[in-house]
Amino acid sequence: MKQMAVLIRQALSASRRDIPNMAAVCPSTAWAHTPPYAHHARYLAVKQGRGRNNSQKTSVKPLKVEKQEKQEVEIKQSMSVSELAQAMNKDIDHVYEALLNTSVDLEHLEPNTMLGEKWIKEAIKRCGMKYKWAKIVETKVRENKDIQRQPPPDLARLVNRPPVVTIMGHVDHGKTTLLDSLRKSQIAAQEAGGITQHIGAFLVQLPSGEMITFLDTPGHAAFSAMRARGALITDIIILVVAADDGVMNQTVESIQHAKKAKVPIIVAVNKCDKPQADPKKVKRDLLAYDVVCEELGGDVQAIHISALQGENLLELAEAIIALAEVLELKADPLGLTEGTVIESRTDKGKGPVTTAIIQRGILKKGCILVAGKAWAKVRLLFDVNNQAVAEAGPGTPVEIVGWKELPSVGEEILEVESEQRAREVVEWRTYTEEQNKLKEDQRVIVANQMQHQESYKKERERLAHLSWKQRKAVLYQANKHRMACRPSERAETEELSLSLIVKGDVEGSVEAILNILESYDADEQCQLNIVHFGVGDISENDINLAEAFSGTIYGFNVAANKSIQDIAAKKQIPLKMHRVIYHLIDDLKEELGSKLAPTTEEKIIGEASVLATFDVTIGKKKVPVAGCRIQKGQLDKKMKFRLTRGREILWEGSLTALKHHKDDVQIVKTGMECGVSLDKAIEFNVGDEIICYEEIEKPQRISWDPGF
Repeated sequence: MKQMAVLIRQALSASRRDIPNMAAVCPSTAWAHTPPYAHHARYLAVKQGRGRNNSQKTSVKPLKVEKQEKQEVEIKQSMSVSELAQAMNKDIDHVYEALLNTSVDLEHLEPNTMLGEKWIKEAIKRCGMKYKWAKIVETKVRENKDIQRQPPPDLARLVNRPPVVTIMGHVDHGKTTLLDSLRKSQIAAQEAGGITQHIGAFLVQLPSGEMITFLDTPGHAAFSAMRARGALITDIIILVVAADDGVMNQTVESIQHAKKAKVPIIVAVNKCDKPQADPKKVKRDLLAYDVVCEELGGDVQAIHISALQGENLLELAEAIIALAEVLELKADPLGLTEGTVIESRTDKGKGPVTTAIIQRGILKKGCILVAGKAWAKVRLLFDVNNQAVAEAGPGTPVEIVGWKELPSVGEEILEVESEQRAREVVEWRTYTEEQNKLKEDQRVIVANQMQHQESYKKERERLAHLSWKQRKAVLYQANKHRMACRPSERAETEELSLSLIVKGDVEGSVEAILNILESYDADEQCQLNIVHFGVGDISENDINLAEAFSGTIYGFNVAANKSIQDIAAKKQIPLKMHRVIYHLIDDLKEELGSKLAPTTEEKIIGEASVLATFDVTIGKKKVPVAGCRIQKGQLDKKMKFRLTRGREILWEGSLTALKHHKDDVQIVKTGMECGVSLDKAIEFNVGDEIICYEEIEKPQRISWDPGF
């Protein structure tokens, strides 16, 4: 120990002298300045001392190890995965890899997922970088540029307007036929399958001169949202109930919509000309839903009609006018126009077109309108007979041409002073929607991360009793599938899926289809992905989308021209075109079912009992043979067989031989005796059963029930 202390002191004193003199100071040690130990010399020669050999200069220079500067990443308090990757000048996969084996849920981490400060710093640290905070830029609060309805008008300016009447009821109870009879047209004949597919708005002039605006809403189960919308923009509801069918599901739903919107009802008991009609029963049934007709002591008018024969229609119209007078329906014809979009579609020649009910002011060509996030400079106006008109007043349905984008159904139409003002309103509404969506996304992300943190914590607690190495091994096995490749390179899952593109003639139809698809609940059988939906005919862009996602295009009341059909056929893209909504849904269910693996059902062909057993020598090998009698059906050698003893299955396979007496046969029928040998050496017992069966594949059906 002492010698060691001396050596250390000598080494320290040598650090103040020239390196060539090291051998003189410590001649007996292995610290001599020789090439194999040059690194020691470099370490001790950091600074030249002021010793007695100061005059001697050494040529040995210290080697400098340059320290590599870490890349600096500018961060904010919260960043999305893609923003962080961009700031790091890396691809997104580097961020995913940096967050492996942390409590971050990588399975639900998307490029637009927001990361908190903790995980931003962790990812940067794991990538061998350092961070700095981004400079805070003060953002000005944007001024609210939205537009609102005008204040209530002066009562002196109000004038009478036509009542807006919505015809509602169950499917096929005669709503469209009633409207057809009222306006003497053939709407019912034009509708697919005689079922109204979307809202039709019509202005009807009665012989007395009064005008009534009618809305015909679908009765089909799929169009609940459209019935609700019809109830919200109407003054009076005509509830059509078939006298031979009574109160049905959509009848009840229509009553609920009317009560929710606080709109008065007139009951039209239709099909009273039929022998099995029972109008009194209909009125009694309506009592259960708090609809009390006048003859039963209530205040609801009930008119017995036959829409097909045109009976009592004038009486129904008079009931509407009488109720409208009681309601004192008036509107302001002056000032800026206000209205509601009741239908929107893309017309091949006109572009985006909306059907609207004007509720205030007079709409003229050249007016600047805003509806939701769309605006228009009115180019053309068409009435319900597709005739161009110069203007449309309150209570009037009108088709508006001139929209830059297609507004959503149910949107409020408001007139503005200029195109610049319209753009400001649309920009503000788009900005507001984006901000609200961002907040909602952030809320969902935080909730998901908290849930994941909880499960991560429980997982750690579950492994707490293990050693560090054991815990590491368990976690590695659990996450091995994630580490196999980068997230962007992961193989697609083997889950079945069907990608859809939905196109419809009007927005209400597309909305109805999407509402049905929302009820899809068979994801465990086959995933249903809606890639795109929209209004208008099938386009080349739809074909390209379907090709990219290996999807199917479903069109409802739309067309695909010859060139589009040729492109689809060339790219093998299925085009499914329908005019009736339940046919479309049935077709979709069938396609979903075709994705599923067929189920196998077993059909028993015949049964035989073993009566005797013996061995047959074939070459040098003894083969066990069973002597049997057919008890039921027949044994067919080409089918599958099963050997059972009591409830135990001993063997399944095929026969190597089937003999009747000494002849090889293909089939042995009931009551006959035969000898059988199996494709596996198994000892038979008297009393064993041999069952002949075949497996039949049957297509699976999707478990989803859309409700109709």
